[in-house]
Amino acid sequence: MKYRLIALDLDGTLLDSHLQIRRATVDALNRVRSQGVQVMIVTGRHHVAAYPYWHQLGLELPGICCNGAYLYDYRTRQALASDPLTLDEARSLLQLVRKHKIFTMVYDQDFMAYENKDPHLRRLLAWSATLPVEVRPRIDQVDSFERLLEELTTIWKFTSACDNEPAMQAFIADIEQNLGLSCEWSGNGRLDITHAGNSKANRLAQWIAEQGIAYHEVLAIGDQQNDMDMLRAAGMGVAMGNSLAEVQSCANWVTGSNDSDGIADVLQQFVLTPG
Repeated sequence: MKYRLIALDLDGTLLDSHLQIRRATVDALNRVRSQGVQVMIVTGRHHVAAYPYWHQLGLELPGICCNGAYLYDYRTRQALASDPLTLDEARSLLQLVRKHKIFTMVYDQDFMAYENKDPHLRRLLAWSATLPVEVRPRIDQVDSFERLLEELTTIWKFTSACDNEPAMQAFIADIEQNLGLSCEWSGNGRLDITHAGNSKANRLAQWIAEQGIAYHEVLAIGDQQNDMDMLRAAGMGVAMGNSLAEVQSCANWVTGSNDSDGIADVLQQFVLTPG
């Protein structure tokens, strides 16, 4: 089958454990693009946190960000399609965050905000500090999310984290029963919460339809539960070797871990080798 688009998750997929793109992966993606196959980032990250990799790879396509909450065009610096949280949804969600005492970050139109730090955020901040200023994402500490929400015009998502699984499950149940928002696991103990109906698969389906690309012409690669629908829908869904068994079970192929040349191997076998 001839694929027209490679859809790539970032963390745990395109990025290794040091948040770097492996040299073999960069080379394979360059060869894929030289043959006319397009490459798109499809991530749970805010566009400012995905930008360093979009820039490194020299991509042209917009990126799908915040688990499908929006499609972002880096060339024009604007969202092309989006379904952000409403202010009322954000206010109600913040009340549940306070009730359940769950660590949370709020993703604004142009930056990520936090009140306190958790291990994942500390790692993100450490990574950000290594980047050149021109590609460094904006990550702001704020005194009060309540005050922040009243100042924002666009709220893409909340991302929440807790190592206590029963506490997280109670939090999710409260959200789903009372607010009806989309809850997607994007990492170990890390939950992304967006407006109902948002997902990587749905936003990708919308974009490829506009481009005249069929889902069976997409090769998608991911590692987390928020990638599962995309992997099922794609003509070739590839799960990373470091992904959970349930993610691997919905894929057509399982490759090596994100710390191997698994992506390069897949591209060589299914895209670059004449079949």
